[in-house]
Amino acid sequence: MRLYRLGNLGSLDALKLTDAPSPQPRAREVVVRVRACSLNHRDLNIVSGSYTSHAIKPGAIPLSDGAGEVAALGEGVTRWKIGDRVAPIFVQRWLGGPLLLEYMASALGGPSDGVLAEEIVVSEEGLVRVPSHLSFEEAATLPCAAVTAWNATFVRGGLQPGQTLVTLGTGGVSLFAAQFGLMAGARVIATTGSDEKVARLRALGVGDVINTRETPAWDARVCTLTQGGRADLIVEVGGPGSLAKSIAALRYCGHISAVGNLSGNSTIYPGTLFAKRASMCGIQVGSRDMFEEMNRAIEVTTLRPLIDRVFDFTDARAAYDYLASGKHFGKVVIRVS
Repeated sequence: MRLYRLGNLGSLDALKLTDAPSPQPRAREVVVRVRACSLNHRDLNIVSGSYTSHAIKPGAIPLSDGAGEVAALGEGVTRWKIGDRVAPIFVQRWLGGPLLLEYMASALGGPSDGVLAEEIVVSEEGLVRVPSHLSFEEAATLPCAAVTAWNATFVRGGLQPGQTLVTLGTGGVSLFAAQFGLMAGARVIATTGSDEKVARLRALGVGDVINTRETPAWDARVCTLTQGGRADLIVEVGGPGSLAKSIAALRYCGHISAVGNLSGNSTIYPGTLFAKRASMCGIQVGSRDMFEEMNRAIEVTTLRPLIDRVFDFTDARAAYDYLASGKHFGKVVIRVS
């Protein structure tokens, strides 16, 4: 089979397409024929060498997000049969309950081997069934960005119908959060720095879109749009560079689900959060239980992930380049086979 491995990190030259024998399943393991993968900003950090959460082993297979079909079963497998359409969970050992630090070594695409290969082998416990109405390309967008958004919006965020959700930008997590908010009957306010993306967010159904190039004080605009009531929940992907504005846009006793760190460094005074009796927590994707719960909701509502562009397997480097350009609206996908 063909697969990609990571060489010397520091640039996209680290991506190496190579051949290897097809994996053989051990007891209670499953071989998945990968049909599609998708990229996350984390994958750019890993290949550039700036990902510091875990050491990446030499020769690791990149990417955490994929979907495919069961191709072979190890002895004792009971959860799956040949031909089942599945996706691997991001943290292979996190099946339910709270996230434990010792689970993190099983995160796909770093530090554990990922999915940018024609075949992978995982524990039978580390897979979920994908919604029946989705293509493999659509299903491949779910394991990281969608589950993160589900956790940030509903599990830790506690969003309720009629509440106000603010999403920042048009990355995978933000777009999924906006879709989930609309699905749940919440009011969604989204930000973006692009006129083109303003139009696309409105076409998605987002009624209030703030162009941050025209309105840098987007927090004040949120307060205006809500008649001073402010947001119930903010899915915060900017990190320290936008956190002060997120706190300002948050209502009394509101919540911030902090996902990423895309907009640089700054210093915030935590007293501004405490004064509002508000809460904030960091989000690390989600468990298998969350993934399965989300998939049931996606199937019932026939929600479809937003895909910007699909690249061929041999053009993986171009897919990385395109994600790094920031031109995408929706997920960047690689079709494997």
